[in-house]
Amino acid sequence: MKPDLSSIRPMPWLEGTAMVLCDVLDHHTHEEVPHSPRAILKRQVARLAELGFVAKTATELEFFLFEKSFDEIRKSGFRDLEPISGYNEDYHILQTTKEEAIMRPLRNHLVAAGIPIENSKGEAEAGQEELNIRYSEAMDCAEFHTIAKHATKEIAWLNGRAATFLPKWDHDRVGSSSHIHQSLWTLDGDTAFFDKDKEFGMSDAMRHYVAGLLMYAPDCTYFLAPYINSYKRFAKGTFAPTKVAWSVDNRTSGFRLCGEGSKAIRMECRIGGSDINPYLAIAAQLAAGIKGLEEKLELAPPTKGDVYQNKKAKNIPNSLRSAAESLHKSKMLREAMGNDVIDHYVRAATWEQEEFDRIVTNYEVARGFERA
Repeated sequence: MKPDLSSIRPMPWLEGTAMVLCDVLDHHTHEEVPHSPRAILKRQVARLAELGFVAKTATELEFFLFEKSFDEIRKSGFRDLEPISGYNEDYHILQTTKEEAIMRPLRNHLVAAGIPIENSKGEAEAGQEELNIRYSEAMDCAEFHTIAKHATKEIAWLNGRAATFLPKWDHDRVGSSSHIHQSLWTLDGDTAFFDKDKEFGMSDAMRHYVAGLLMYAPDCTYFLAPYINSYKRFAKGTFAPTKVAWSVDNRTSGFRLCGEGSKAIRMECRIGGSDINPYLAIAAQLAAGIKGLEEKLELAPPTKGDVYQNKKAKNIPNSLRSAAESLHKSKMLREAMGNDVIDHYVRAATWEQEEFDRIVTNYEVARGFERA
């Protein structure tokens, strides 16, 4: 590992501690290992720069806080989980006050570590939180996300609580996502997505880019949903998408146009869960968008109404197995990332599936112990 000394920062929640991020090098050639997530994102950022663009992104971090600590929950066999609150706390200022023992140090310590935190809020379920970080260039965004996620777990643990980024910890509860907001800017710092004379304010470059996101969404799904549990979140009526479609400020679609008609215009990818690796997820989005730009893909009109009920929109892969198959067959990602990289992550997906397939679950035992 080669330390990137530009990334060194204090960890104020841990006494006498600093963190430095590293690049992973091949010990024979001293070149970056190509399937390292950081290297993958660097490559897509460089490809975008060759086209004259800089990507700015922001990821929303959603997670749950629980009454007990990681150790207590593990020793209980991850049974009888109790969130830190007893009811839906979306924008609820009393319940979030009760959680300030964790959320205030999380916000303040991250700011002290150089992470530009904007706010935190209660989300749409008991014990669910959302942490928002100011948008930034793609590499910075991925690193801010990674550090913030680590800090959340450590600060929860220091306070005798547990935090999870598992997308769906209970089938009766709302899942946790990590939406990716994205826009392109010129190398001179001007927005490349906004054109006041175009419909919705979407420039031609934006329309091509978004068309790429839609065209190649199945190819990219593994990098947005990398585990078995990721796919339990995709459920109708939960604001977690099931269809590949874009719309104007519509939370039932996989891609949502935000900031319509303004310089803040951007596209939000709503597919990703809270378990994403941000380097990989953002890299896949950039690769799809770049292909849209290169091929000047045409963007279909926005979808209106309840996208869950739209039979014309194609489905997002609904399991890790199908997402791995789409990844394996993706010519676009193989060209963008390299065969070795894609083969590596296809194998990661199939290994995850194989491990799950051999496990006897509690559901199977309860379902068939007496009835079988």
